[in-house]
Amino acid sequence: MTGHNPRMNVTGHTRRPASIRDVATAAGVSYQTVSRVINGHPSVRPSTRERVLAAIDELGFRRNATALALASGRSRAVTVLTANTTHYGYASILQGIEEAARAASYAVGIGVLESAEDAAVAAEVQRAADAGGGIVVIAYDPAGVRALGAVPAGLPVVGVVETPATPPGGDRPWVWADDREAAYQATRHLLSLGHETVHYVAIPSSTRRTSARTGGWRQALKEAGAPEPRPVQSSWGPAGGHAAGLKLAKDPSVTAILCGNDDLALGVLRALHEAGRSVPGEISVAGFDDAPHSAFLTPSLTTVRLDFTGLGRSAFALLHGVLEESAPVAPHPVSVPELVVRESSGPPPADA
Repeated sequence: MTGHNPRMNVTGHTRRPASIRDVATAAGVSYQTVSRVINGHPSVRPSTRERVLAAIDELGFRRNATALALASGRSRAVTVLTANTTHYGYASILQGIEEAARAASYAVGIGVLESAEDAAVAAEVQRAADAGGGIVVIAYDPAGVRALGAVPAGLPVVGVVETPATPPGGDRPWVWADDREAAYQATRHLLSLGHETVHYVAIPSSTRRTSARTGGWRQALKEAGAPEPRPVQSSWGPAGGHAAGLKLAKDPSVTAILCGNDDLALGVLRALHEAGRSVPGEISVAGFDDAPHSAFLTPSLTTVRLDFTGLGRSAFALLHGVLEESAPVAPHPVSVPELVVRESSGPPPADA
């Protein structure tokens, strides 16, 4: 009779390799205790050591780099949890984290949150925890918000959040860009040109609450005594902007549109062109983020610049301080918006 392989389940399929946390759960101890056992630390009681060794044998655990890092108490690695790696803001934050981490001799891994379902989020958070080191969560969407809240207490984590008003993750450190002020500036700019009001094409919010960008737009309209049109809820990309633009182009009263990001503005500009509405002659358009392509559109896009790469660097710097215990832990805004006026905004038509 052949012996039982603890890594083989009853169907004959190989299980994933056991992690140090699996051993800790099976032995009823912390993962720090498992680390001390596998490194022969003398401060572990004999009975506890026996339980841990039995769990290691039963699960077929093999010592690896993660275990060594946990045993030493320090891992020079960071895992970034994010639901997106391609949109401009997300990608730029990732770039900033990687640049800062590389300069500090830290390795960076990425865990993609493919779903906002609790089970899927919990699994990805567990993988990040098993990797050791610290975690950065980009919480710009429901999956990211849930992931930040699901990181177990005691693990080093920093959140990149949409707004500081109700930060996810409790008292954990987080960084943010002032989206509300950015939207306020862009809306005020369009109103200052003489537009009666500004229509808004909105990106999805990270929560069910009103997004910071929507809040800034509303604040500017309210202060100016301008009518508040119903926001057009859209997606993150140009296709969503195109659909919204076709809808708004049918309304002759529309003379100014603020878009939740530059990709939406790209779609809006295309839709207005197809509808025969000139920009900025008939309708002014402003974007958000100052993505690299915004200066090269026709017309070039008025937008609000946010330093997402700097935001990523600041997120790593905050986490690095936690890991090295060398910096105070406090949330702070790090990206001050800058209005960039280009060709796509101008006064309303004389007959508006």
